[in-house]
Amino acid sequence: MKKKVIVFTGAGVSKESGIETFRDSDGLWMNFKVEEVAHIDGWKKDRQKVLDFYNQRRSDMLTKEPNLAHKIISELQNDYNVTVITQNVDDLHEKSGSKSVIHLHGELSKVRSSIDPSIILDWSGDLKIGDKCERGSQLRPFVTWFGEDLDGGLLLRANNVVSDADVCIIVGTSMQVFPANLIPFKTPQTCLIYYVDPQDREFSIPALREYFFYHIQEPATSGMVKVRQELESIFKKN
Repeated sequence: MKKKVIVFTGAGVSKESGIETFRDSDGLWMNFKVEEVAHIDGWKKDRQKVLDFYNQRRSDMLTKEPNLAHKIISELQNDYNVTVITQNVDDLHEKSGSKSVIHLHGELSKVRSSIDPSIILDWSGDLKIGDKCERGSQLRPFVTWFGEDLDGGLLLRANNVVSDADVCIIVGTSMQVFPANLIPFKTPQTCLIYYVDPQDREFSIPALREYFFYHIQEPATSGMVKVRQELESIFKKN
């Protein structure tokens, strides 16, 4: 039976594909203040500004390609039972071939109703004021903003998936966003955890997990090369 591997990713895994991250923005994200375009209050205050921002991001996403980290994560499927749980709203995991991807914070390639979160549509072009769902409500980006709760169904699915994991690989996230940052530690206590991020670790972990926790302090691409080598050495074929 294949070992079960969870890959928990954040913005850093897509940075080397040219997608900007919060952490490198000095308070600005693609020339916008984060609170104006990534908070529910920003949507209430200026819908046009929010739509312009996500239209720009959607258009930009279409020009980006998966990097080596995405490709290695996809290739792990050849030897392991892999589920990707991502905080990213881009589609680079899917582009690289990953089959099981849970998007905790939504997807740029979709939009949803402003009044009924269950109405979700695929969307490839610009979203405009006046684009409405079947119930007559303005469509909005299918993104969970600050000030909003995560989708309960997605959160439950993620928690269920990690409950019997053998390995958890955390890639490119500062682990500061609650409650998503709890998910890797819903794994069994003996689950191996690899943390791939070039920055110093800014979060604490339970004392019982320290023995099984490894920080590979490198960017996503070179870090995932090392993780793959580690897994091969541990679970080498007989």
